[in-house]
Amino acid sequence: MPKFVRFPRMLACLLATLCPSLPALAQDGDPSSDALAVSAVTSELISPLARHVLIGEITAPETVQASFRVGGRLTEVLVQTGDKVERGAVLARIEKVQQEQELRAAEAQLSAAEAEFAAAKAQSQRQDELFERGATTRSDRDSASDRYAAAVAMQSQAQASLDQAREALDDTVLTAPADATVTDRFGEPGQVVGAAQQVLELAVGPGYEAKFEVPETVLTAGQKAPNTVTLSPIDRPTATVTGRVKEISPLVDPARGTVEVTVTLDDPVPGLSYGDAVRGATSWRDDPQIVLPWSAIASGPDGATVWIVSPDDNSVTERPITIESYTEHQIMIAEGLSPGETVVTRGAQLLYPGRLVRIVEPSE
Repeated sequence: MPKFVRFPRMLACLLATLCPSLPALAQDGDPSSDALAVSAVTSELISPLARHVLIGEITAPETVQASFRVGGRLTEVLVQTGDKVERGAVLARIEKVQQEQELRAAEAQLSAAEAEFAAAKAQSQRQDELFERGATTRSDRDSASDRYAAAVAMQSQAQASLDQAREALDDTVLTAPADATVTDRFGEPGQVVGAAQQVLELAVGPGYEAKFEVPETVLTAGQKAPNTVTLSPIDRPTATVTGRVKEISPLVDPARGTVEVTVTLDDPVPGLSYGDAVRGATSWRDDPQIVLPWSAIASGPDGATVWIVSPDDNSVTERPITIESYTEHQIMIAEGLSPGETVVTRGAQLLYPGRLVRIVEPSE
């Protein structure tokens, strides 16, 4: 009997010698051994920098559509896009055969009217003299007076027709209405154009503008963008000038979802002229708000959520949030977070409410 009692005691001593740590684990139970390694950030209020860069086009503050008052076939277009012209300079011509014929016919008509006027005037004067001496009848004198009045009207009509023919001939030549720069060309020699059909576009007056097609979402995001824009050539970003927003179109392009914004330049962009592409950049800081990286956002049953680490025991809880806006790498939080809370950014796919975590650096 004493041998059987002694054997269990010896076995217990042997196990205690071989595995001295087993009783300690069974009694203490280190909870950190089951904690999941995650990366996290501390939420804080910051003023994010918003920056937008778009490509626009240099335009003129005032443009004129140059066109002929009469239709015809273009014989010459004497200017190219970018040419500077002075007031009265010839820009283009159309065929003038018909106008020249009408002018010669009007000149002949005026000559005939002037001859008739001279003859009628002489006869009227002679009849007046004969009537005073009683050498003619009142009927002959009245007939001569009527002929003279008709000749006066005929001469006036012929002169008006001649003036009209000369003006029509002048209209076959397109001239610059003011000192200007040719910004576009719509007609080529041999092309038939109608009356008032645009042939050239001219930029008149001093100054430059730039037009940009801005996405509607940028203008309706709730931030108040600055009134100034930095402009530069595409290939020379260091050569900059400052522009100011002049006009924001109230209409949205239904095809592209953009809004036309016009910027007035304080100075010309070096090396650029009308029609050239220009880079426009603007930046501003929004109101302070909580900003998180994209990796911090998880998907819950009711929308976006984040995992919050408790500072007491390093356990996590899932909390729904409201997102205000997005950027390329960050998300602005409207509701659901307070400054100073620890938010999991990596490892959230392995979490569940109450799970213990330990925060490590991304490189660990």
